[in-house]
Amino acid sequence: MPTNSRFPLICRKTYPAYSLGIFYGESPLHSSFSLILLEIIFVILTTWLIRLLLKPFKQPRVISEIIGGIIIGPSVLGRNRKFAEKIFPENATFVVRNIGIMGFMYYLFIAGVKMDLTLLRRSGKNNVYIAFSGVLLPAIAVTVVAFLTRKSMDENMAKISSIGAISSSLAITSFPVLFPILKDLNLLSSEVGRMAMATAIISDVIGINGIIAFEAGKQGEVDGMNALWYLISLVFLMAFFLIAIRRLMIWIVHKTPEGKPVSQGYIVGILLGVMVMGFLTDVFGMAVANGPLWLGLVIPDGPPLGETLVERTETIITEFLMPFSFALVGLYTDVFAMSEFGWANLSPLFALILTGYVSKIIGTFVPSVIFEMPLRDSLTLSLIMSLRGQVELLLYIHWIDKVIIDIPAFTLLVLSTIVITALAGPLINLLYDPTRPYMVNKRRTIQNHPPDTEFRLVLCIHDQESVAGLINLIEVSYPTATSPFSIYALHLIELVGRGIPLLVDYDHEDESSKYIGDDKIHNALTHYSQEREEMQFHAYTAVSPMRSMYQDICELALDHNASFIVLPYHKEYPVNIEGIEILRRGVHSVNLKVLRHAPCSVGVLVDKGTFRNPIAAVGRSMRRHTIHHFVVLFLGGADAREALAYADRMAGNSDISLTVIRFLSPNHEGDNEMEKKLDDGIVTWFWMKNEANERVRYREVVVRNGAETVAAIHAVNDDAYCDLWIVGRNQGINQNLIEGLTDWSEDNELGVIGDYVASIDFGSTASVLVIQQQILRRQGPPKVSLLTKIKCYYNIFFHNFCIST
Repeated sequence: MPTNSRFPLICRKTYPAYSLGIFYGESPLHSSFSLILLEIIFVILTTWLIRLLLKPFKQPRVISEIIGGIIIGPSVLGRNRKFAEKIFPENATFVVRNIGIMGFMYYLFIAGVKMDLTLLRRSGKNNVYIAFSGVLLPAIAVTVVAFLTRKSMDENMAKISSIGAISSSLAITSFPVLFPILKDLNLLSSEVGRMAMATAIISDVIGINGIIAFEAGKQGEVDGMNALWYLISLVFLMAFFLIAIRRLMIWIVHKTPEGKPVSQGYIVGILLGVMVMGFLTDVFGMAVANGPLWLGLVIPDGPPLGETLVERTETIITEFLMPFSFALVGLYTDVFAMSEFGWANLSPLFALILTGYVSKIIGTFVPSVIFEMPLRDSLTLSLIMSLRGQVELLLYIHWIDKVIIDIPAFTLLVLSTIVITALAGPLINLLYDPTRPYMVNKRRTIQNHPPDTEFRLVLCIHDQESVAGLINLIEVSYPTATSPFSIYALHLIELVGRGIPLLVDYDHEDESSKYIGDDKIHNALTHYSQEREEMQFHAYTAVSPMRSMYQDICELALDHNASFIVLPYHKEYPVNIEGIEILRRGVHSVNLKVLRHAPCSVGVLVDKGTFRNPIAAVGRSMRRHTIHHFVVLFLGGADAREALAYADRMAGNSDISLTVIRFLSPNHEGDNEMEKKLDDGIVTWFWMKNEANERVRYREVVVRNGAETVAAIHAVNDDAYCDLWIVGRNQGINQNLIEGLTDWSEDNELGVIGDYVASIDFGSTASVLVIQQQILRRQGPPKVSLLTKIKCYYNIFFHNFCIST
């Protein structure tokens, strides 16, 4: 080649596409395909291992993934020349880099799908003020510090557009970063979590305008006309998104049959459109991820389109593509290059970073306190809004491409992201307990509910199949004109296809729900309530992750001063198919968390079908044709007393026959003296009230251990047909009565006795209602007032006097 050639000569080792195998003496690392497979395996396993090691430290997932990428890069393993040459040779890393960029593209696309921009008009003024304060203060502070230290900056970083880019990045908290971290911290449905998500969306809108201004500024540095053409192309592209693409997505939603997922062809076309939009934005000189993000924003969130897209792509994106994105970050990160570059050269950037984070916390904390948020909540919100992650990392890579920063500056920015987010996560867990609002001091129990007053309860519904049994339970609980029921029916839906939890109050929302089955459940409850003047239904729908769904239930009960929460059991028993159990996915965990944190008493209904009628016939058919036989198994303790108090409400129903069986130990062995007196008091009260009621029977059984308790329950089951067993869960039970049963019990949700009578092995087709009395947490055992003690002694004395006379 002539020596004056315009193109340099580069010599690189080439690899065959495939290896013949080690038995032919060929190393698999010498074939391009085997090498790529090994890189994929190594990247994914490394990030998984780091995530596993950091899990006990309550670190967000993004931290482990960034550290995993750094380990692969030149800062750790890549520092070894043999490792770098064998596993990540220079002419093979381009694959990792390109897949990494694609991972960022699809991640931001899915984040855009989950974002609900309608939250902007629903956000309160407080959120808007906090968002603007949290963006403007750090942006101004960083800009001021940047101009003060501009003389010591690198030439590229000292440009006006570069300073604007850095200040806006440090000032803005993005939704795609916040959502997965809050999900990891189980704060999505919490009060602070909801406020943070709303504030982040407002911040993102400001950030998108900042990115547009930055890109226009960079285009204009070469030629002013470039900035003009950039803005013109942007206007046409945005018009194309809002007019053509948005209408196409709405058309796809209308073409999809109700209750069905979107056609596979549409999904493939949309995923291909992500690449098309990335290509167009790259052609126009914009950041390559802008197009996919904007495409995601114009797709309707939730079912059917948003939900189908997330369900079918999220696992592939987060588990297979994103590790390459973090590997790309790791390949750029080089702590040795940073140390060689010198602290004096990096100090201006460090000053900007420190100023940005401190002013961000102050800018969020001060207005939060002004709006009378508690100090701990205000500080928690400030720390949440300082979190950094995927979006910032992609911006830093973009800045390298735009020659704003170099590798040492990039490394400093990445390390600051790790430090701030790694410190903020545990501090948020320490400062904010999402269950703290449910720690009420007032007793909200059935037993303490004043007679002849409105009884408020929360009815939790996971699917249409559970509606009939729950309504029947309410029906037999005997609401009357003097003691009406106010029922807050909450339809629970797992959050899929959107990023922000949703709570719909149908008393104030006019729009129809887009979630399948929601309208049918709402209509069924409305139709039923119209037939009963003694009941008033208030319908709600909560869309949230399974991990935080209990927060919606507890919050609704707290806000409306409910005394009772009714949960469907996590197993479903199909009608006319004996011995079959169908698990409701995730419901078991939700029920256990509600039982642990509820601000009132809780009941779990195991509906086996014998307690179930068609919804249209509920009430009328039961009152005219059916006599139900219920059995209360009273083993003592707070939960048993609560169960008996609820059964007393049912005893007033003329279509109910009630049998109460009290289990006692010989000579009161193992009894707690105070619990025993409280049990005697409520049993005496119950019998004195219902002694003249022919439909109520009471008897006592003396048992020595769990085996005799089970035998006595079997005898009851053999003597008469039972429609419903009512039992207390576990508080205060004399352990002698259940000796030998605790090892057998598998389900802590129902307690030992509830688990036994609900099991298929027991052989009963009756439904089961397990009741737990409200637990006043962090206050020790419930204190018994002097008035309660006097009532107990009076009832016991009066009962014994009546027997003797």
